[in-house]
Amino acid sequence: MASAQDKLAQMEARQCYRNVWEVDLFHAPAADPRFCCFAFWCGPCVSYILRKRALRDDMSRYTCCAGYMPCSGRCGESKCPEFCLCTEVILCFNNSVASTRFLLQDEFNIQTTPCDNCIIAFMVCVQQLACIFSLLGCILGCEEIQEAAHILRCIANLTFCTVCPCMQTQHKVEMDKRDGTLGASAMAVPPSQQMSRLDQPYPAAPVGYPYGQHPGSYPAPGYPVANPPPPYPHSHR
Repeated sequence: MASAQDKLAQMEARQCYRNVWEVDLFHAPAADPRFCCFAFWCGPCVSYILRKRALRDDMSRYTCCAGYMPCSGRCGESKCPEFCLCTEVILCFNNSVASTRFLLQDEFNIQTTPCDNCIIAFMVCVQQLACIFSLLGCILGCEEIQEAAHILRCIANLTFCTVCPCMQTQHKVEMDKRDGTLGASAMAVPPSQQMSRLDQPYPAAPVGYPYGQHPGSYPAPGYPVANPPPPYPHSHR
């Protein structure tokens, strides 16, 4: 029960985050069209790449579904993390994308914009409606309901195949910003840093991403500051 309460507290805390995504879901395809196409055709491969990059290529930190699911830490991740990640992105593709999203949000204090919430909510609602109509069609044996369920499934699949690549592109652009490679033709090796989670204290001030830090500091520079501190007072003679 305590674990469920902790998960609920995490979800509520994300509503109070101060930073926003570099691009929202609606503009993500335009931010990196080639990667969005790659995510559309090879979603599990992209999910593997993004999770490994989110962990800064340190697979010793990997846990199934990034620690957000009941099975996390119980799948032998410490013995063979690469194999476990491959299994996750293939068998639990939806959870793998969502877990990477939560991982980035908790690390960089990123909230989800109302536009993104509407798009994600629409995708989930259509999937639920398709499932409900499929069950009703099987129980009642009504051809009209079964036909409606088939149409809803097509809409749900089309919505998912559209939203998921946009979401993965959004994650990629955010990590480009984190690693200082946003807009660069080649990806530099990110410095070794420690991820922050909700159970770890954030820097006292300023809220959001620190400013003016050297490249090896945590978090990486380049993020806006919500409330920068006042300038250091100068002495007057």
